[in-house]
Amino acid sequence: MRAVAIVDTSIFCNLLNIPMMNSDRTQVMEALEQFIEEEINLLLPMAAVYETGNHIAQLSEGRNRRRFAKLFVEQVKKSIAGDAPWQVMQLPNLEEVGEWLNRFPDSAMRGAGMGDLSIVKEWEKMRRKTPNYRVFIWSLDSDLQGYDYVP
Repeated sequence: MRAVAIVDTSIFCNLLNIPMMNSDRTQVMEALEQFIEEEINLLLPMAAVYETGNHIAQLSEGRNRRRFAKLFVEQVKKSIAGDAPWQVMQLPNLEEVGEWLNRFPDSAMRGAGMGDLSIVKEWEKMRRKTPNYRVFIWSLDSDLQGYDYVP
């Protein structure tokens, strides 16, 4: 079955091996190998790009900040060019952002931030675009793991 996986920040941080955010790296790398073998389309939402960049900027050691910032830039640029196992998703349009903002108060009451909300909305959009594909959020966050549509 064809499938699309939306890559969450928790996964991207492990893929990049960011200190203090890489405790599940072995498991994530094994899953990545399996997903590549199964030809699962891996999509990187902009929320994961922004959040991962923020985590890197908050690393306590300056040398690590620079090293991982360069790795991050390299990997995101490869993704944009089509040279990475995952693709960066398109930026949302203003209408989508407006919808996300309308739903944010309820999301915030459940403890889910704007990043998680936008990832869920991207999952919903991919479900509509690819109704015959399995579409799931690949995440270590229990709040996002349940998003798995199988036609």
